[in-house]
Amino acid sequence: MSDTASAPRPRPSVRSSSRPSSPGALSTAGASALYIGALLGPSLLLLPGLAARAAGPASLLAWLVLLGLSGLIATVFCALGTRLGSAGGVAGYTAAGLGARAGRAAGWCFLAGVVAGAPVVCLIGGSYAAAAVGADGNAAVRAGLVLLALVLAVRLLGVRTGAGLQLVLVSGLVGLVLFAVLGSAPTARAAHWTPFLPHGWAGVARSAPPLMFAFVGWEAAASLTTRLRDPRRQLRRVVLIAFAVTSLLCLGLAAATVAVLGPGAGGSVPLADLMRAALGPRGPLLAAGAAVVLTLAATNTYLTGAAALLDALLPSGTASGRRGSLAVVAATAFTGVALFALVGTGVLTTAQLVAVPTALFLVVYLTCTAAAVRVLDGVPRLAAAVSCPAVLALLLGTGWPVLAAAGVALTAAALDRTGDRPSSAHSAAGRQGSPTSGV
Repeated sequence: MSDTASAPRPRPSVRSSSRPSSPGALSTAGASALYIGALLGPSLLLLPGLAARAAGPASLLAWLVLLGLSGLIATVFCALGTRLGSAGGVAGYTAAGLGARAGRAAGWCFLAGVVAGAPVVCLIGGSYAAAAVGADGNAAVRAGLVLLALVLAVRLLGVRTGAGLQLVLVSGLVGLVLFAVLGSAPTARAAHWTPFLPHGWAGVARSAPPLMFAFVGWEAAASLTTRLRDPRRQLRRVVLIAFAVTSLLCLGLAAATVAVLGPGAGGSVPLADLMRAALGPRGPLLAAGAAVVLTLAATNTYLTGAAALLDALLPSGTASGRRGSLAVVAATAFTGVALFALVGTGVLTTAQLVAVPTALFLVVYLTCTAAAVRVLDGVPRLAAAVSCPAVLALLLGTGWPVLAAAGVALTAAALDRTGDRPSSAHSAAGRQGSPTSGV
């Protein structure tokens, strides 16, 4: 443990707009678009169906509660970004309150979450591709494996998805969701909201942990602080805009999934089903095309950031350059084949597969909010104090994946040779940006 709590709190490291901004500094609108891109992704195409399957119409309650928690977490990361700047991202934020050993554990959990999350994203794209051609059974798994192989090949070639392409893809996703929700609205039925609690409150509780996979991305505040013209003023506005937009999209899609699809709301391709209601037979084809493109771009962004993060976490030169990329590709390939095999043989369900990276990311959010209680004050500290136990409850609710996440964290902490001394990896990681955001 560091002595951060007992030492005098440092002044915020991010200064106000009295200094001139760099020519390439982001505007509030541009930064908001990038932040929304960090929060939205292919997971939004799957999770409304999983939640409806577990809780029925009452799944909307889980969305509302988790959006409230997401707002608290956003407040925490906004304050951490304003106070500490990039500060090594999640590893640096955790280290600031809990020490360097805990910081490295958080960094490795985040890296493991990216590696485990890539196959999940590919399975989402594969499910939409299979649904578009009317295939069933293990076709989605096979399509997901093809997508994973394709994106790993692209990663080996060193192709990067730039911020401009990311903005185009995110805009396309937002437009597609809005079109699906509004276009399918005439087919909504009030009868689809009853019974409201078909599986009781236990179903609502079961639906909540997987939904947190949709809210990973608030840690992108770390990379944004280095690119804003006036971080202290802009970051709060950016976070507020991103929260408002993502909340409306999540709630709109979740409500439309229940109101329009009714008994069929628990499928794995809810957006395709909504597009069918809006456009007819061509709807799933459009949804599948968008899902595949988003899958390839998002997964490539994940792996590009993961390679940079691995280089920062390991001793200097160990995984530098192409070796870091090869290591990430190999780890992702091994993890993907193992997870897809478990899903294909029925050992894992789709919800359980989503729970694996979700548990890893929840460990990261748990350490960051715990650290924030020690280094922040005022409203952000209160938000951290409330969200920390809530994140812990969700983590425990993921089931057996919590053991895998704990294993990664404990192994990383045990193998850390720096102890609680400041580690250069934390500052290096901060320069890499957020692996899940591409910003």
